[in-house]
Amino acid sequence: MENIEQEFIATIRTYERVIYKVCYMYATTDTPLNDLYQEVVLNLWKAFGKFRHECKISTWIYRIALNTCISFIRKGKNTPEIVTLTPAFDRTEDDDETETMLRQLYQMINRLGQLEKSIILLYLEDKSYEEIAEITGLTVTNVATKLSRIKDKLRKMRKED
Repeated sequence: MENIEQEFIATIRTYERVIYKVCYMYATTDTPLNDLYQEVVLNLWKAFGKFRHECKISTWIYRIALNTCISFIRKGKNTPEIVTLTPAFDRTEDDDETETMLRQLYQMINRLGQLEKSIILLYLEDKSYEEIAEITGLTVTNVATKLSRIKDKLRKMRKED
């Protein structure tokens, strides 16, 4: 039992940023980030012993994190509020312009539906269409179509703002 606990803790530490990113995209004032994170980790722990290694561990973690966040929000209320980026959120550069662009992008993403948000989040994490399909349960063709539509929506939102 102790070995599986150590393996689980190591896995959580390795993928902590991934879990936080997924939770961050679904966090609202009514559904705090830490509550979502805790719920995801709990569900990962419950399922950890049943992981069959039929897919990559990262794919499995994404699937559980996304499903947990979506379910958690559905239980609480139907429409999540838009949250703003905090300065501590995963900056790729310290450049003010980059930070502003990231903030705008994530604000637009937060206006998307739950499935759209999941797909674009995975795409931004450099997941292949095949991996996105495996995580979301969609076909690869459907992922490609939805991504194209999501990108169009984001472009339209950018022009409107």
